[in-house]
Amino acid sequence: MGSSAVEISWPSSSVDSFEPSFVIQIEGGNSSDNLDFLESARPSPRPRLDIPKPPPLPRRRSYRGLAASCFVPRETKDIWERLFSEGYGADVHILTDDGSIIAAHQSVLSIASPVLGNILQQAKIKNHVRTIRIPGVPCDAVRAFIRFLYSSCYGEEVMQKFVLHLLVLSHSYVVPSLKRVCEHTLERGWLTKENVIDVLQLSRSCDAPRLAFVCLRMVVRDFKSISTTEAWKVMRRADPTLEQELVESVVEEDSRRRERSKKAEEKKVYVQLHEAMEALLHICKDGCRTIGPRDKALKGSQVPCGFAACKGLEALIRHFSGCRTKVPGGCVHCKRMWQLLELHSRMCNDPDYCKVPLCRHFKVKMLQQSKKEEVKWKMLVRKVTAAKNAQKLLSFKRFSF
Repeated sequence: MGSSAVEISWPSSSVDSFEPSFVIQIEGGNSSDNLDFLESARPSPRPRLDIPKPPPLPRRRSYRGLAASCFVPRETKDIWERLFSEGYGADVHILTDDGSIIAAHQSVLSIASPVLGNILQQAKIKNHVRTIRIPGVPCDAVRAFIRFLYSSCYGEEVMQKFVLHLLVLSHSYVVPSLKRVCEHTLERGWLTKENVIDVLQLSRSCDAPRLAFVCLRMVVRDFKSISTTEAWKVMRRADPTLEQELVESVVEEDSRRRERSKKAEEKKVYVQLHEAMEALLHICKDGCRTIGPRDKALKGSQVPCGFAACKGLEALIRHFSGCRTKVPGGCVHCKRMWQLLELHSRMCNDPDYCKVPLCRHFKVKMLQQSKKEEVKWKMLVRKVTAAKNAQKLLSFKRFSF
């Protein structure tokens, strides 16, 4: 037989690495008759008037306070919107870089932002109006920020356009609710490979760890294209420490990916070895009648064998029986067959009655092996057994669902 059989590869490294439910049924007769009989057989309870009433069932306590029963109608939000837009009774003027003036109320700003409250306490008063300045941000972004402090409302277009400015303002003036909105907007489709580096730097400066993690994950996933952008080149010149951290993260993730791939390949080998052990026992004990020459077609009454490794293992056995070399170290296929037979012997619990060839011979050979070889084989048996149990558990879960 040639060597074109389906081969079961050996691991590259030295193997490191219902309760049944009982259903009682009453047979015969009508079920309603049986129930009537059981009801009539029970003694009728005597009424007792001295039995006290049971206490009421305990109620679930709410620890959320007023938040559990809080409801803000649309009319209330409209009132706060009008108070901001019309500036009725405003006692604060906010100056922006383009010279615009936004009217506001000191009480509202002080409650919504403690930082603004401190700034307003120190601001000078002129004609009963306090004046402060919010520089470095476009006027529309400042207006959207002050509007959010009044009604917690914002326009989608404005948020998409000034989300980075609003993130900086929410961090600088300590407005956590607006900060969460900005982070959510950036995480949901706003990031691109051109701006992810800028957002990463901004999130680190604004103490937004979740947003920084999302940006880092995006950089690791698409490092080749992101590292060629203009933002990466600017970051490399301005902050080489951050570049080193990102490169180290990419290398670490690549190592973890390779390790996962290696473990998956080894697990696949152990599953193949388990299937080979099952097929070997099936061939030698039951006798697989569906395997034979490769070009042989099954008869109409024959059912294909349920063991996937039967065909390849049969070809390996045929080669083993007809090979002239038949030395463990002389022929690669014979060596693999020797290893499969020894692995079966180590996993077999009844060698005296086992029909697999050389099972008892390898049991005796175990006593003559070195301790190092014994440890290697025990680790391999443990790995194959674990793969067998995992396959059974997976099959049970699939059957259950």
